[in-house]
Amino acid sequence: MKLKTNLTWILPSVSLLFSSCQHQQKEEKLNFLLLTCEDISPDLIMYGDSTANTPNLDKLASESMIFTHAYTTVGVCAPSRSSIITGMYPISIGTQNMRTGKDYVGWGMRKYGAPSNATDLEGNHVPLYSAVIPPYVKCFTQYLRKAGYYCTNNFKTDYQFAAPVTAWDANSRTASWKNRKPGQPFFAVFNDMVTHESRIWMNADLEQTVNPQAVAVPSFFPDNEIVRTDMARNYSNIELLDKHIGKKLEELKKAGLLDKTVIFFFSDHGGPLPKEKREYTEDGLHVPFMVRFPHGKGAGYVNDMISFVDIAPTILSLAGTPIPDYMQGQAFLGDQKAKTPRKYIFGSADRFDEIADRCRSVSDGRFYLVKNFHPELPAYKDLAYRKNIPMMRELLRERDNGELNADQMYWFRKHKTPEELYDTKTDPHCIHNLIDDPQYAAKIEELRPVLLKWIKESHDLGAMPEAQMVESMWPDFVQPVTLSPRVNMENGKVSITCQTKGASLAYILSDEEIQPNLNSDWLLYSQPIEKPKHKYLYALATRIGYRDSKVLEVKANKMKVDTLDAMKPIQ
Repeated sequence: MKLKTNLTWILPSVSLLFSSCQHQQKEEKLNFLLLTCEDISPDLIMYGDSTANTPNLDKLASESMIFTHAYTTVGVCAPSRSSIITGMYPISIGTQNMRTGKDYVGWGMRKYGAPSNATDLEGNHVPLYSAVIPPYVKCFTQYLRKAGYYCTNNFKTDYQFAAPVTAWDANSRTASWKNRKPGQPFFAVFNDMVTHESRIWMNADLEQTVNPQAVAVPSFFPDNEIVRTDMARNYSNIELLDKHIGKKLEELKKAGLLDKTVIFFFSDHGGPLPKEKREYTEDGLHVPFMVRFPHGKGAGYVNDMISFVDIAPTILSLAGTPIPDYMQGQAFLGDQKAKTPRKYIFGSADRFDEIADRCRSVSDGRFYLVKNFHPELPAYKDLAYRKNIPMMRELLRERDNGELNADQMYWFRKHKTPEELYDTKTDPHCIHNLIDDPQYAAKIEELRPVLLKWIKESHDLGAMPEAQMVESMWPDFVQPVTLSPRVNMENGKVSITCQTKGASLAYILSDEEIQPNLNSDWLLYSQPIEKPKHKYLYALATRIGYRDSKVLEVKANKMKVDTLDAMKPIQ
């Protein structure tokens, strides 16, 4: 947490203009490796905090573009990840509430409708569900698969909807770029859980490699043994993460692919500690973000602002794949890079677990303006899950005993002002509200219409009570079902169609009769298939948020069509 404002580490500041790397030999596509982690603020040496010893990340940083102003859209896992996979703001596609169901990893549990402890702002019960996003929105990896990439995810998904089989070639604990066809370009994601909020207490018995006395306790925490121990545990977890990152990079290097691959490293949102995770200003939204190009091309600090909605269009841009018009983000690298950097980033906060609220924020990289739609609600959310953290329980004990000072009590304020303004240059943790300070009137007048315009243009679904939103997705709270695909043979080619709007299609060719499951080798259908020589063709239709169709089994030599039962989730 010792984030310095003067980034004078080992690299010079550079421009984004390095087209020679992006225009590699046209016949050889770049590979992509995404090394993602959980719940880290920019508490790393390349951002000015030397508390954790991270030699592997340091080496990666020395060869990478280091983005100093990278932000998620929501300061918690699932809504943030929905932005990454779609290139859309959660409030625009109905994925803004944490969390919708139990589709955390792989293809998801796909069990919905069960009672939960969640209620919306009007007190309505919210069942478990899979968000039905607009029919034109796809997982961006589907476009990469269409372009010939082998796409793998290992292993967390947590998109607020069950991952469709059209999104990934492999999506499991064993998924890896190593399983692709020879010479096939790959897009591979490895997510590391070791820095997740839960590891503050789950890893409590592991070796504490960072001395609690070495951490710098910020002013909004009391300085005591419990706080220092949890902060040191967080830094120790970062050191464990660094070892895992090193192993992934070494695997790539041994395969001779290090300089044929673009490597991304970032966290899904800000830190795991109280007043970090779930916040909609600096501590919750600001993340470390690095991109390494082959041979370290373009390495250095980049001060342009980027948002998580920009990740999908940027990767498509680098892959030479057209960016769909619907995506709300903009490419910050590649041939389709936006002509001008973004001026603002936006954040949101709605329901977190059992407690609902509605807050929106905008930042220009220094100032945050917040709009609280329910100022009558407290700023602090008394979430049962978070109280597993020892320091959270200690903070509550000291609060109740009147032992916290004004800075430490700010997070526990019982009501919020309708608007808030923070200057992160002088107040990096956003604990001094400047909304009534007349010297900032011009900044407020600049940011207010920007925020309101974003809310309007995003068609903010947070304005609708969540239970009502769910029923609009799932009439009578029953999950809609994707219609079965249709298979047609004409002019020696097989075509597959589906009448469900927004459905994507997948198929399997096999010489043997099989019982397909979610981990079967489903191919993305994008154009008619030359008359297959295989004996069997299996076809599936899927729409995000809907239940998958039943599987069609086609005996190719006779064009006989049978309908199989819908697939069960396979982890």
